[in-house]
Amino acid sequence: MPANRQPISDQTWEGIRKEFTLPPLEQVHRRLSELMEDPEPVMQQLVRVFIDDGTFCPGFQFLPGGQLRPPVVELFERALELQIPHNYFTVWMVTPSRDLAGSRPVDLLKAGTTPLLRALESYRWR
Repeated sequence: MPANRQPISDQTWEGIRKEFTLPPLEQVHRRLSELMEDPEPVMQQLVRVFIDDGTFCPGFQFLPGGQLRPPVVELFERALELQIPHNYFTVWMVTPSRDLAGSRPVDLLKAGTTPLLRALESYRWR
């Protein structure tokens, strides 16, 4: 991972919170516990962001029923393999990308993950 990553601003987190929600990890765990007998396998796949002393879960990774969006899980698994930190993966998901003709990865989740995986590979080297 390049050492030149910029700090992520409070405004960025606030934008994610407003558009997608950014619930605390404990709240997500409680909700998943209501939906399933054993939430731990899902908890292990969660994208988490670390802001100040808190841990939060970007809402873009959830389907309306509380399950995880499979394309986000796939992209996040690859991001971890590429050693892209959670926080930077989250910002990448909501930032327009020249590799995606100016679209945000989060807006292209229904189009399949192949172009998103290529853009993520490219992002790693920036």
